[in-house]
Amino acid sequence: MKILILEDEIPAYQKLVNYLTLFFDEEISHDLARSNKEGKELISKNKYDFILSDIQLLDGISFDLFDDVSIDCPIIFCSAHDEYLFKAFNTNGIAYILKPYSKSDFNKAIEKYQSLFNQGKYNALNTDTLSNLKSALQEENTSYKKRFVIKKTSGIQLLNIVDISLIEASGDFCIAIDNSGKRYTISQSLGGIFQQLNPTKFFKINRSEIVNIDFIEKIESHFKNRLLITMKGVKEKPMTSSSITSDFRKWLEN
Repeated sequence: MKILILEDEIPAYQKLVNYLTLFFDEEISHDLARSNKEGKELISKNKYDFILSDIQLLDGISFDLFDDVSIDCPIIFCSAHDEYLFKAFNTNGIAYILKPYSKSDFNKAIEKYQSLFNQGKYNALNTDTLSNLKSALQEENTSYKKRFVIKKTSGIQLLNIVDISLIEASGDFCIAIDNSGKRYTISQSLGGIFQQLNPTKFFKINRSEIVNIDFIEKIESHFKNRLLITMKGVKEKPMTSSSITSDFRKWLEN
């Protein structure tokens, strides 16, 4: 058995590999691609039993990859997208795991793949299906998230998006810091959260941090074409990665 994993975030990739090993009770041969370009190269050279795919990759959405190359194996999507896209997947009979998923969620998806594929009932991706999924993604993205529901032992707490100053990755979870300095744990990946935010307000300045333009107080030049950013409510200054600085400067001017 050989599997292709399309995932741009390393912690999420490691989690998938761990769950695969536990499910099959052995290490499974697999390839990793973090971009559509890498995925296309691997698919052109290899045969896979199935594919585990995030939707948002480093260079775009994986739907574009599947629209560009012929796929003759099942695909299980793993993503933080819900609502419109989740309904679209269910309507088209495509296996889908909603992040943050548990080991039980993962096992159920693999068992579903095995059952459907063995019976010859798996719905392969085609042009019409991909078109439906892209439309659902576009519809979902036009309605940006307004708040996060934070589940705590003491009850449920609401965190309004407009109050968030910084979001930083922390393993499989993220920490959101509001403009008063209060910290909240969100059980989603950074990439999944970023997909739900208004891109005119939020920018991913490096692989582990997202800033809100409304709470940027000061920007300073730093070495190697990086920028230090002072955020309201945040003690430590986040820093842009050198490869992102140019895009960040352009974003600030929009």
